[in-house]
Amino acid sequence: MSETGANDLYDRDFYAWANEQAALLRAGKLSDADVANIAEEIESMGRSEKRELVSRLVVLLLHLLKWQYQPARRGRSWQVTIENTRDELDRHMIDNPSLKAKLPEAMADAYRRARRSAAAETDLPDITFPAECPWTFEQAMQDAEP
Repeated sequence: MSETGANDLYDRDFYAWANEQAALLRAGKLSDADVANIAEEIESMGRSEKRELVSRLVVLLLHLLKWQYQPARRGRSWQVTIENTRDELDRHMIDNPSLKAKLPEAMADAYRRARRSAAAETDLPDITFPAECPWTFEQAMQDAEP
């Protein structure tokens, strides 16, 4: 398929484009493949993995904050959410070990969001929660009771 035809299909029907490109790559027909858009999609997948890391960290840090600052409201539901999110993060890091280099940035981003959500969900003032994340990734991932 010509580059113009591949770009047109990419814009009109992503699913068909993706299947066509996979078939071309498997057949070794690199000259027929839409290399520019394939490269863009691969980069996008990498960004998506980082976004997923941050998203899962937000859930974990939010529940750790609620656990710490609302002890009277602690329940099995929060504990299960913390445990499940730790498991999900552990699997995500095993599947994407290069994300370890992004952990400081991801933790800071996730904590900012978790802190904002914690204030909204608990009705406690923002200043109740530390301005900086009180946990390292390793501490947040400890299997001990939150």
